[in-house]
Amino acid sequence: MTSAKTILITGASRGIGLLTAKSLASRGHTVYAGMRNLSGRNKGAAIELTAFSDSSDGRIVPIELDVADEAVCTAAVAKIEAEAPIDVLINNAGVMPVGLTEAFTVKQAQDLFDVNVYGIMRMSRAVLGAMRARKSGLIISLSSSAGRFGMPFFGLYCASKWAMEAYCESLHYELEPLGIESILVEPSGHGTDLVTTAPAPADLPRVQDYGDLANGRDRLLGMFQGMFEQGDASTDAVNVANRIADLVDMDAPRPIRTQIGQDMGVTAVNDAVMPIQAELIKGLKPVYMGGL
Repeated sequence: MTSAKTILITGASRGIGLLTAKSLASRGHTVYAGMRNLSGRNKGAAIELTAFSDSSDGRIVPIELDVADEAVCTAAVAKIEAEAPIDVLINNAGVMPVGLTEAFTVKQAQDLFDVNVYGIMRMSRAVLGAMRARKSGLIISLSSSAGRFGMPFFGLYCASKWAMEAYCESLHYELEPLGIESILVEPSGHGTDLVTTAPAPADLPRVQDYGDLANGRDRLLGMFQGMFEQGDASTDAVNVANRIADLVDMDAPRPIRTQIGQDMGVTAVNDAVMPIQAELIKGLKPVYMGGL
């Protein structure tokens, strides 16, 4: 590691977020671990991270943060900036609904996008003013293999990840001339509680209209859970946490996309699209860069 950084991570109360906070602190970084209900439901996670921090080379500071509340996002960032400049934002908070795509209501879709897409927008906008002023910064956003494919029973989740990938990649090109990077991490299935807490469709009459096909949700979730219970090292979520920490420690320029875990064809898609995307940007750059 070249130098200790100040890092804000969202959704740090569990899963990949909690593991990433620990991995970064163990490398000497200062990590602000964002989570909701700091003194309530997630009090145990805050205590766990603080205790881990006491025995690490870095520091973990739990902070109240709800990515669905713009005022809270802005206040959290301002509080941290008053103590130290934020070098890295890790957009980790997310929800993974699973079930028949038609049977999810529009309200469920709006609630999902409020976290998976608009949450990233709120947080990115909150940190970018100071990062632009300093002409330095890194934003890492957690996507998924679902951000590159459309999959049955994951329609809403795929839609949200496709949307956030487009937003984050567009930011990458706009921020690059300012010394700031926006990059994506694309994990495949890893053993977190996303599987056991996956929201189901609320429109039950439409679910019933599909007959036995509606049971595909339970079959898929059971398949993933069974895979995780086998204890295969490739599905250990700590791999994602450590790779994110590697990206933080890496010198610029970093790859726009980093795939982690069982490939599922994501690398092939990325490799195929990359030269097409690069040619498009090459043609547009003289226009949007102007005289810069």
